[in-house]
Amino acid sequence: MQISKNSAVEFHYTLSEAGEQIESSVNDAPLSYIHGSEGMLAGLEKALEDKSAGDKFSVTLEPSESYGERVDDLIQRIPLKHLQGDVKVWKPGMTAMVQSNQGRHQVTIVKVGRFNADCDLNHPFAGKTLTFDVEVVSVREATSEEISHGHVHAEGGCGHAH
Repeated sequence: MQISKNSAVEFHYTLSEAGEQIESSVNDAPLSYIHGSEGMLAGLEKALEDKSAGDKFSVTLEPSESYGERVDDLIQRIPLKHLQGDVKVWKPGMTAMVQSNQGRHQVTIVKVGRFNADCDLNHPFAGKTLTFDVEVVSVREATSEEISHGHVHAEGGCGHAH
């Protein structure tokens, strides 16, 4: 089966910049998404179109096709209590997750005060040309419930309240 709109897709990836590996899913669970639901980087989703389980390929994405260009001065002061991460003491250079009215965002801490942290709202990969080495693990039709939720469900349901 080829990947097309509303396919539930699982894949492994290794991400690198200028030949240097940044992250990989190979020793963890594969990444899953529903094709065409805007839950994936546009350039990567385009490269996955029409692929099948077992396919391996490499795609290099410019910033415009992945995390966008870096925006200078995109710094915001955020109360420490709003920073999410498995950390007791926040330090400059660390990344944290922040919940906003636009969803969850990854931020990089620039400066830490007693109650607030100045955070760079650019994604850590913004402005980078990224290469994804991809192996498609599985492709199937998404269920109507998965399509309405916009994500793939694990065995036994999706595990969040409706």
